[in-house]
Amino acid sequence: MRRRPVDSASVRSVGYSMSSRTLEIEFVNDSVYQYFDVPQPTYAGLLAASSIGNFVNTQIKPYYEFAEV
Repeated sequence: MRRRPVDSASVRSVGYSMSSRTLEIEFVNDSVYQYFDVPQPTYAGLLAASSIGNFVNTQIKPYYEFAEV
């Protein structure tokens, strides 16, 4: 999945597949996780968030199933 760099202390890059509704997050520690069945507006909210790390911790991690890639 193609990811785009983001300005965050904890997240290096993010990507999203509209067809599978999969969000991929690369963290600064080099780990990569995929979060499943994420609606596109949630991805847009992530990109627009003033704190991407906080958004991931409060709006992504608690709500979506995930797997480390």
